[in-house]
Amino acid sequence: MTDFAAARINMVENQVRCNAVTDARLIAAMSAVPRELFVPAERRGVAYMDEDVRLDDGAGAGRYLMQPRAFAKLAQLAEVQESDSVLDIGAGTGYSSAVLSRLAKSVVALEVDEALAAAATATLAELGASNVTVVTGRLGDGYAKAAPYDLIFFSGATPAAPENLLSQLKDGGRLVVVTGAGPAAHARIFIRAHDATSSRVAFDAKIHALPGFEVAESFVF
Repeated sequence: MTDFAAARINMVENQVRCNAVTDARLIAAMSAVPRELFVPAERRGVAYMDEDVRLDDGAGAGRYLMQPRAFAKLAQLAEVQESDSVLDIGAGTGYSSAVLSRLAKSVVALEVDEALAAAATATLAELGASNVTVVTGRLGDGYAKAAPYDLIFFSGATPAAPENLLSQLKDGGRLVVVTGAGPAAHARIFIRAHDATSSRVAFDAKIHALPGFEVAESFVF
């Protein structure tokens, strides 16, 4: 039988801390949240491996729980504050929202797949994450009903920067996302200041894409 508590410690020590993740609050959150509860029962044995874990049964869009190292680096880039309201886009079964809920004031977990959203709702309730609200809808639309947010966090990659969602940020709010694919994929942070937005590339990252952000192909003749 897998010792999940020991596996969680090993994950933090061997995948998180050693990859320049130094945020003490984030490390404490990842040390506390039982990652194995957010993956299908038959895959719990690999929940703490340094790899993405498939969440659906293979018939869906191909949804994954992000590898711990990549998630930790993105969450540290976001610099989550205790007073933050957060929109977690593509929350899946809720792991990212569970961790963010320990860092922020409130989290809206947006998910397009109703089965994943139902699993997230149940597991987050089991863990007592009362400051997380799970909602369903198109990921590319964000969730304007609860906007504006201090932070919009993407739990998956998009082909290009989702600039249409910047309007759902507060003044001074941040949006953290991995854009691109393969070796051209990068973690980026956007910061809104009044009607202007600045951005920078933080590090290289390769994670699975979220559905609903596909860019239509164009042809040049």
